[in-house]
Amino acid sequence: MRIGKVSLTNFRNYSSQTVELKDGLNVFEGENASGKTNFAESLYCCALGKSPRTQNDREMIKWGEDSAVVRVEVVKRYRNYEIELRIDHKGKKRLAIDGIPAYKMSEIIGVLNIVYFSPDELRLIKDGPAERRQFMDISLCQQSRNYLYNLQKYNAVLAQRNKLLKSNLGVNTLKQTLFAWDCQLAKHGAYITKKRYEFAEKLKTYAKKSHNRLSGDREELGISLESSLGYDDVEEIAREFRETLEKNIERDSELSFTSFGCHRDDLKITLNGVDVRKFGSQGQQRSAALSLKFAEIELIESEVGETPVLLLDDVLSELDEGRSERLLQMSADMQTVITCTEFRQDVPHTSFRVNKGSIES
Repeated sequence: MRIGKVSLTNFRNYSSQTVELKDGLNVFEGENASGKTNFAESLYCCALGKSPRTQNDREMIKWGEDSAVVRVEVVKRYRNYEIELRIDHKGKKRLAIDGIPAYKMSEIIGVLNIVYFSPDELRLIKDGPAERRQFMDISLCQQSRNYLYNLQKYNAVLAQRNKLLKSNLGVNTLKQTLFAWDCQLAKHGAYITKKRYEFAEKLKTYAKKSHNRLSGDREELGISLESSLGYDDVEEIAREFRETLEKNIERDSELSFTSFGCHRDDLKITLNGVDVRKFGSQGQQRSAALSLKFAEIELIESEVGETPVLLLDDVLSELDEGRSERLLQMSADMQTVITCTEFRQDVPHTSFRVNKGSIES
């Protein structure tokens, strides 16, 4: 899988720009605020249907313009696709594949698989469990539309359950009212839990190998899923889920939210057996996050049969020379988009110069 032609119209600081990416390393050099990250953002939006930087889609329209358009050609093994993103003057976003409107996220996700890394992605290690759940969910949604379906259903049922818990109905009434919702929550939650356990086990193997390469075999990376539910078959997980929800109704009523379930899962990440979030240096945390991303690449490739595109946004400046060199060696086997202020490494690459919303090859 790779990206071919990319066209931007009134997206961020780009008025009109067309770029054709090549296989291997595509390096976008330019000063800060020249538009490098904006270009990477446009690719992310077409792959996942949302921006990694803002919740307000109107912000992605060039100042003074009414709308923005991004078109990305996706070249896959058996056919090509064109993904189109349009944002209108109200900030409403529309996506289409080969000119056919996509009304559901499941129609977009998986057409272009990407793995994205920026300095902000250090949150994956440093911040709370929500960041690591999001990492799992984004990766699993790209691998399986069934996972996306179950996740959307789970979140919708969870929101409804929490709304009922805040309604002061009383424990006895809640027990009768919540039964149907709890059955649905357990059904979708069991599927999610099972898939996350499998994901963590596969990720552990790939991440250990990636980190050995990135660190020069100086550190051993460990990964495990921390979940309140057991690792069993889906029906057994669902039964345990339902029973615990019922047992916790009084507690949840007092708290006014659902205190148990896969929406509280976490990934434990260690270096040489030590929790890297609590005790790792910033350099170790960044390397661990990068190793997870490279493991994600291998995992997606093993599941969908095609290598995803790697986006590295302003990452090289955060790494020492040795890790930068090993990172580029690991990236050379796939299509990679790198943004940086200056590229000094002596490796084969296609060079692009970014200057105030203009890209030249």
